Amino acid sequence: MSHNAFSLPSAAALATLLQPQDSAFFPIDGLRRLRDAGLDQLPLPGHGATLRRWQMLAAIAAIDLSLFKLYESHTDALAVLAELGGPGVPAGSSWGVWCADPPDARVRLRKAADGRHVLDGRKAWCAGAQGLSHALISCWNDDNQACLATVDLSQPGVHVTDEGWQAVGMRACASVDVTFSAARALPVGAPGAYLERPGYWHGSAGIAAAWYGAACAIASHLHARAQHAAPDPVRLAQLGQIDCTLRAVAALLREGAAEIDRHPQSDAMALALRLRLAVEDAATVVLHLATRALGAGPLCRDAHFARLAADLPVFLRQSHAERDQALLGGIVAGAEDHPWAL
Repeated sequence: MSHNAFSLPSAAALATLLQPQDSAFFPIDGLRRLRDAGLDQLPLPGHGATLRRWQMLAAIAAIDLSLFKLYESHTDALAVLAELGGPGVPAGSSWGVWCADPPDARVRLRKAADGRHVLDGRKAWCAGAQGLSHALISCWNDDNQACLATVDLSQPGVHVTDEGWQAVGMRACASVDVTFSAARALPVGAPGAYLERPGYWHGSAGIAAAWYGAACAIASHLHARAQHAAPDPVRLAQLGQIDCTLRAVAALLREGAAEIDRHPQSDAMALALRLRLAVEDAATVVLHLATRALGAGPLCRDAHFARLAADLPVFLRQSHAERDQALLGGIVAGAEDHPWAL
């Protein structure tokens, strides 16, 4: 299946494909099923169907956020390689994008005596490391320039540890540390290209679609209760507030996707920050109201609801919170006129 031919599956078709049995659902297996069905061939961001891409991300997030973490990373890798002209993707491969660079876990890219490039060092936050075949990782060359490289994870110089993740939420994505020792790698793009490309902020904005999808899934439990239980004015008021909240950010997401498609080479930093911050706030409101309205029952007896409620707060912390608010505020303050006219 080509990127342009991608057809959004129904929720029922996804559920049938993934069969997420709560006691035996492994995200890496879900990723492989999606890949084998061609459902990893999403429309590339900025190519006219960004909303369709985001709709699929939201649909996967509504099922399981640990699965989404692996799926988004794999599909992001395909988009980055397409944008930067990276090497071909082997058939049947599963990819991660590992580009967190904490000061105590950096990987060095160097040229070995035989002319090949190799990686040395420790990389943190490597989601899905135990089950993936390849990764795109950020690294630093001998001139201390930020670089990007692909690495085959099956080679002897790669060691997946069991260290680096203690949270209950998102546990199933198995985001652990990986060490590299003269592991062969292939550089992708010029130094700095990963962060400087237009698609960086397109991908960042897509995460907001996942937060939205998970929030909708949580809200759907309250919707179902309201449909089948005796009318409760307080519960209905909470549902009404959730409806307003989700519809507002859905409109913002649709507007943002259309803007990216109209101007794919423009700097989308402000757009991505705005979407992420707005959807983060909305998801927080939905989680708060839905759990208050539904009580302890679903948190204790409904595995899907409980898993989403545990995973979403952890996943939302990909946001940089007030730091991103300040960054967006600085962009707004730099505009000659205020940007809020209707």
